[in-house]
Amino acid sequence: QVQLVETGGGLVQAGGSLRLSCAASGRTFSSYTIAWFRQGPGKEREFVASISRSGSSTYYADSVKGRFTISRDNAKNTVYLQMNSLKPEDTAVYYCAASSGAFLYRSPDSVSFDSWGQGTQVTVSS
Repeated sequence: QVQLVETGGGLVQAGGSLRLSCAASGRTFSSYTIAWFRQGPGKEREFVASISRSGSSTYYADSVKGRFTISRDNAKNTVYLQMNSLKPEDTAVYYCAASSGAFLYRSPDSVSFDSWGQGTQVTVSS
């Protein structure tokens, strides 16, 4: 497993932006497909975005497509989630997760991810 730590959450007004970071330990970061998930109050955890090992492929949930951008810098062992045009319904704890499985153009099952960060809170006010 790889250890993951999310940072960058906070309070922002609707229409604003935040950039989340997911920093990984070790030197095998490029071996993992990385995804962002989120869980709002009283809701199930849901998929947000994923990125392939090289960063050449990405996939987004319909709810964030066009507003969020996932990227990675394997030299820095870091994945980013740029969040623009934030809405109150984006309020959630955001988690990054790592999987040794192959990237697919679909919403992945959370059970396929081996490692999870502790989460970072994003709150969007109206």
